[in-house]
Amino acid sequence: MKSLWAYAYQIEPPVLTSRLGTIRTLLKEETAAARAGARTWSGRLVLEPDITHILIVSDGLGRHHSINLRLEAELMRLDAVFAVTEPLAVTHHVEGAPWLRALHLES
Repeated sequence: MKSLWAYAYQIEPPVLTSRLGTIRTLLKEETAAARAGARTWSGRLVLEPDITHILIVSDGLGRHHSINLRLEAELMRLDAVFAVTEPLAVTHHVEGAPWLRALHLES
């Protein structure tokens, strides 16, 4: 079983949903590229009234990948105030777990 890492972008105040099209596209493209390359990577938007989160789960430790640069460039273009958490190990990775299916991480 490969190691998984999770981190999140926290955007406060939240960005209007109508302005998140490019972010959604970036997340979809990176997820598809990871699958094609037999890697694990998934990003999801979590929209709440007071904050927007971008949750990332990956088999790569660290945030120094081109997707992070593209996400951060788009957030800056949107003039969004954001912070990024440090990656944390996903310690209860169980094949077939509902949260894995929800994030489409299973191969």
